[in-house]
Amino acid sequence: MKNTHRIGLHVSAAGGLSNAPENAKAMDAECFQFFSRSPRGGGAAVITDEQADLFKKRSTEYGLESYIHTPYYINFASKNNKIYHGSINAVREELTRGTKLGVKYVVTHLGSAKDHVTDKDSSTVPPEAIAQAIDGLKKIFETEEELTTELLLEISAGAGAVLGDSFGELATLLEGLDRKDVHVCLDTCHMFASGYDIRTEETLEKTMKEFRSKIGTKHLKLVHMNDSKKELGSHRDLHEHIGMGEIGETGFMALLQHDDFQNVNFILETKHDEHIKNDLEFLKKHRS
Repeated sequence: MKNTHRIGLHVSAAGGLSNAPENAKAMDAECFQFFSRSPRGGGAAVITDEQADLFKKRSTEYGLESYIHTPYYINFASKNNKIYHGSINAVREELTRGTKLGVKYVVTHLGSAKDHVTDKDSSTVPPEAIAQAIDGLKKIFETEEELTTELLLEISAGAGAVLGDSFGELATLLEGLDRKDVHVCLDTCHMFASGYDIRTEETLEKTMKEFRSKIGTKHLKLVHMNDSKKELGSHRDLHEHIGMGEIGETGFMALLQHDDFQNVNFILETKHDEHIKNDLEFLKKHRS
């Protein structure tokens, strides 16, 4: 099967959003992900028509598809109204900003159901937290505005009562939303931390068989490629460079060759140090 996927990485947009495609090009990336605002909080600066035009011009010139990652504070299961409604507004704003910039997807984490559990060590997400999350996600789209950027729900690493740490939970959210413009982003580190073994061809196929059964490959739109510093099922979100963690090179080679991933783009979220170029080169070398 001939691949149609691109390999890229998360880049900085510091100093202006139009710097993001420049930074991606400088790294020989084929696509890129970025924050359109501070990931830690606060409001988002208005995107002027001039800024949007330059971002689109550079992205088109360099042949780069792009994705926005939402801020870290998003929590659709929070009982704090400020956080809950702030999450809805922030994701809606990112879809609006993405539409203005010509971005393909907005990727978001879903948050934690810790406000809904009495046992703070529990990893079980109560049904009412799922229902609240679905309601919040629906509210994102209560707008007159036409959005061309689509939303991706990212699988989580599953530390505590975190939303979306299993294929079954993601499937429940997708079914509850019932929208054609909401899909899934898989993260190799998060999957592994949540107990999905992807270290060999055999274990990867077993994992993807479950994914196909519960969600379906039509919903798989993007993959974050990160090795894991911690062991299978650790529920720890600690990214490592490709081949330097617990998943290992064999697992990534299997994933790059697997049929389910041939029409999906890959984004590295590993640390920008002396190893990042090796990560990119490895993925490009071993794709089918």
